Amino acid sequence: MMKKPRHSSGRVIVIGGGIGGLAAALPLVHRGFDVTVLEQQAVPGGKMRQVNGVDAGPTVLTMLDVFQDLFADVDESLTDHVQLIPQDILARHWWSDSGPLDLFPDQERSADAIGEFAGSKAKNEFLNFSKRAARLFDGFSEPMMRQAEPSLTGLTSHVMRHPALIRDMGLGQTLKRLLATSFTDPRLRQLFGRYATYVGGSPDRSPALLSLIWDAEARGVWCVKGGMSALAKAIASLIEAKGGTIRTRTKVERINTALGGVSGVRLASGEALYADRIVFNGDPRALALGLLGDATKQVATMTTRRARSHSANVWSFSATPSNLPLVHHNVFFCDPSKNEFADIERGFIPSDPTLYVCAEDRGQNMDLPETERFEIIMNTPPLTQRAAQPEDYEICQARTFPVLRRFGLSFSPEPGPDALTMAKNFDALFPGSAGSLYGQTPHGMTAGLERPTARTKIKGLYIAGGGAHPGAGVPMAALSGKHAAEAIVKDRTSISKFRRTATRGGTSMASATTANGLFRSSGS
Repeated sequence: MMKKPRHSSGRVIVIGGGIGGLAAALPLVHRGFDVTVLEQQAVPGGKMRQVNGVDAGPTVLTMLDVFQDLFADVDESLTDHVQLIPQDILARHWWSDSGPLDLFPDQERSADAIGEFAGSKAKNEFLNFSKRAARLFDGFSEPMMRQAEPSLTGLTSHVMRHPALIRDMGLGQTLKRLLATSFTDPRLRQLFGRYATYVGGSPDRSPALLSLIWDAEARGVWCVKGGMSALAKAIASLIEAKGGTIRTRTKVERINTALGGVSGVRLASGEALYADRIVFNGDPRALALGLLGDATKQVATMTTRRARSHSANVWSFSATPSNLPLVHHNVFFCDPSKNEFADIERGFIPSDPTLYVCAEDRGQNMDLPETERFEIIMNTPPLTQRAAQPEDYEICQARTFPVLRRFGLSFSPEPGPDALTMAKNFDALFPGSAGSLYGQTPHGMTAGLERPTARTKIKGLYIAGGGAHPGAGVPMAALSGKHAAEAIVKDRTSISKFRRTATRGGTSMASATTANGLFRSSGS
């Protein structure tokens, strides 16, 4: 039987050391909670991971203010803990018969580049599209992304107060349809449709509202010196410096409950740990499937009903490239007349895929080594649509490196099987995910409202991560951790106020002040 420690009202266990879990743990430990992060891998970071010393997940930071706020909220500065390198070129785009086309964090530079690439009409179309994306980002940042528990009623009320958003969001349209009416050049439709893949979706079925993702990237992209895993390491180190505990190579087997609330966890080793609050930073579908015990099957049940987002085949390796002029972000597009997303929707690895190539040592303000680090990503179906097949490695290899050679990009040596992470590997790394990298599909007009939020039906159990609201991507996952931390502090404050009122007949002003002052960011 577990022994309940003294003064345990502030004992928090965070299951999973991804960015969502770390972003929840940091403000909590700063405010005096007894926080332990349990991570089953050798190092924290979750999808911000490395393979063979090469980043094998997210490659850059966007929405920098989210991370500046995360550190400022605990009286620290982001740039005191990580070195950020702004990217002058957002991405370099290639087609088999044209390109490259560079886009920039300066709208006019991007417009001029598009004008040279596709003509003056395309330049004007881009400026109109960008202005609309900016209005959408500004219009939905506060009521959706930074709102802990958005509702259809609340969003409808917000849109009614800002009726121009109805036109901008292309109500009832898919992103593909919006782009068809926004751009004459099919290459530009293809380029801006790609932003649906940032949250694991297809432009064919994602809502037009997702065009705002372009604006998030257009506001700036930053490399982290040492890779994105260095950000996770910095946050983890700060958690420990403030008194928190991080245990790696520690797998949680079960979430224990008692009297309708959490009571702790049981580890795979058999060890039992007490907690009166738990933040689950994994795919919420694992809870609904009962992978952490039958008691959690009532949590996040929508994840078992909604389709899963895309997975990916991810190569992480070091090699000497050919002389093609690469930047940090490079995208090699398939034939615009073909539809790789139709293949994915049917459960096939795309026959003619678009390939993202991150040249990790470029854009780092340093001399290039002879052997550079690369990450290559191809979108693929999750395991719910396509079971793993013995021939998957050969298929992926044949649809990656010969395709890139047609663009003039080759590598010496080409990587082998140990450099490839596929859907089955992601499912093993992130149980319950079915290999999906982004949680639920973003398809459908109300998809953004159908993700689980921080609070759950079980008292003391909270959710953070890319599978929870506000969604996938490093900034969104970090915001989910913020929402979980806020919920824990507010719930503790409510209990404290109730207890003081019952025993003393007064209110707890100190607790109320703590809750109101937890986060100083504009999104709180």
